[in-house]
Amino acid sequence: MMLASSRALAPPALGARALAALAGALAVALASQVAVPLPGTPVPMTLAPLAVVLVGGLLGPRTGAVSLAAYLALGALGLPVFTPLGVPGAARLFGPTGGYLLAYPVAAALAGLVTARGTLWVRALGGPALGLLAIYAGGAAQLLVLSGSAQAALALGALPFVAGDLLKTGVAALVLRRFAAPCAALR
Repeated sequence: MMLASSRALAPPALGARALAALAGALAVALASQVAVPLPGTPVPMTLAPLAVVLVGGLLGPRTGAVSLAAYLALGALGLPVFTPLGVPGAARLFGPTGGYLLAYPVAAALAGLVTARGTLWVRALGGPALGLLAIYAGGAAQLLVLSGSAQAALALGALPFVAGDLLKTGVAALVLRRFAAPCAALR
């Protein structure tokens, strides 16, 4: 009897997670529209990394990663979800910002894993920090391939963003500290 009732609960829970994943992809798409070009780098400053770590932290590693994979698929298909600066569609994934974008599902998963474990502040700060480090690693790797220089990759794709991303980590920590527990049912 207990087995039958748990089966009855599975489809709505799956539906709720699917809707949450879609909402997460849309949140990142909206955050991506806030873009500020920076002089000397092909990488704009956006709110997308903040949204990525929040999606992962709030939805958990699996649903967060699925959400960001859906975001990438929508962008690769040509929907205007990526930052409006740069080439559209799948070509974006091969340009200077492609490494950051491709790291989004991993970043969301890492943020979700850490946010689900540890003490309150370790979860709230550690999840976003690790997620942002994953985004930096993906971006720097792509820029290294494109530029051929680790120094150039760091100068173009990491150093201009450190201060802003420290602020984003703090904002994410405050949001996750308040809302991660109520969203646990979506994980």
